[in-house]
Amino acid sequence: MIPKTLPEQEEHLFAVLSGRRFLQMEGLSNEVPFFIYPYPPEAALAVAAAKKRIKNRLSSAGVAVFEINLYDLAVELLKERGVWGRVLAIEPDQDKGDFREMLQGMLDPQLHIAPAIRDRLAQVDFDIFFLTGIGEVFPYVRSHNVLNNLQSVVKGKPMLMFFPGRYEQSDTLGSSLVLFGRLKDDQYYRAKNILEQEA
Repeated sequence: MIPKTLPEQEEHLFAVLSGRRFLQMEGLSNEVPFFIYPYPPEAALAVAAAKKRIKNRLSSAGVAVFEINLYDLAVELLKERGVWGRVLAIEPDQDKGDFREMLQGMLDPQLHIAPAIRDRLAQVDFDIFFLTGIGEVFPYVRSHNVLNNLQSVVKGKPMLMFFPGRYEQSDTLGSSLVLFGRLKDDQYYRAKNILEQEA
């Protein structure tokens, strides 16, 4: 039974994330330990508050969470490369399509995002990795591209992506991420819906 209300989902997330089965990635049978928490985009602020409470509760239970917000990471990477000022300067006047293509190149998941996440994960000791900021980086960074490129980066620890939209799973069409409940991001079948996991 999938928890329907946000308070029920918060309790479910805490119960699953703090469980030995989840932390030791039991029952995955060689699948990647990627989980998705799909939530209604309009509930973003409530989910952000719940995520903070869950992190605090997990910390009190001795479970260390390391979070990377993709938007913050993208800004950090552009600043590190010395192009942030230029990006801000040209954005108002540049054609939106050209601007999107330029940023997609600068923030390519394989060349830039995944290596940056690998570097940051290597510097900390954690039990669970939270990936957030998915909606804020669309359309410059697409979630399925990030997930595909993280398969070789996030190993040995479970990852939970907070996704503003739906994660649709169908026997005939496979699984797809529907960002904001409207934009089909693409097929991504390797993650599991955290709301369907047993505590």
